[in-house]
Amino acid sequence: MFRRRNDTDTAVAGSPAAPADGSTVITTGKGRPTPTRREAEAAAKARAKAPRTRKEQAAAKRRVRADEAQKVRTAMKTGDERHLLPRDKGPVRRFVRDYVDHRFSFLEIVLPLVLVTTVLTYSGSPALVRIGSTVMVAVLALIVMDVLTLRFRLRRELAKRFEGESVKGTTWYAVSRSMQMRFMRLPKSQVKIGEKLPERYR
Repeated sequence: MFRRRNDTDTAVAGSPAAPADGSTVITTGKGRPTPTRREAEAAAKARAKAPRTRKEQAAAKRRVRADEAQKVRTAMKTGDERHLLPRDKGPVRRFVRDYVDHRFSFLEIVLPLVLVTTVLTYSGSPALVRIGSTVMVAVLALIVMDVLTLRFRLRRELAKRFEGESVKGTTWYAVSRSMQMRFMRLPKSQVKIGEKLPERYR
C-alpha cells in the first residue's frame, strides 16, 4: 500500500528551504529580493532625471558649468582654496596675496596718476603739459623702485617660508596684484594693511 504524503513530509527536492524563523522571503525569477515600492519609485525617478537626449545632455552640462562658475565666484570672495582658479591655488600663491595686501604699495595709485597725467598732457596748456610730463617721469621712476623693492623682499620671505619650493611666476603675480586698487583685487584680500602674517602657510 502506498502512503499519501502530508504537509509535514520532506519538501520536493530542488525547492528552496523555508527560513527557520518562519519569515517569508519574496524573490524574483532571478533569485533577487523584490524591491520595495519606495526603492522602485526612487529608481524610476533617477532614470527620469538622467539626461537621455542630446539637448538634455547639453542642458545638464550647462548647469554643471554654471554651478562651477558660482563656486569660483564665491571662492574669490571667501578665499576658499577648493574652488579657486589654478593660478591662485596653493600656499605659495596665498602667501604672495597676503604679502601684497598687508603692505601699502605705490603701484595701487598708478592708474589714477596715469589718468591725471594723460589729461594734463592733452589739456593744450604748455604749463600743464610740462607738469604732466614731469609727473609721468616721476611715476615711472617710482614704479621701477617699488617693483624692485617688492621683488627683493618677497623673494626673501618666500625663501624663508618655502625653502626648496618653486617660486616661478610669483614676481609677476605679486606685481599684477599690486597694480590693482585694493577693492578690485580677486581673490579678495584676507588681511589688512600692517597686519602680521603667519609664519607657516602649509
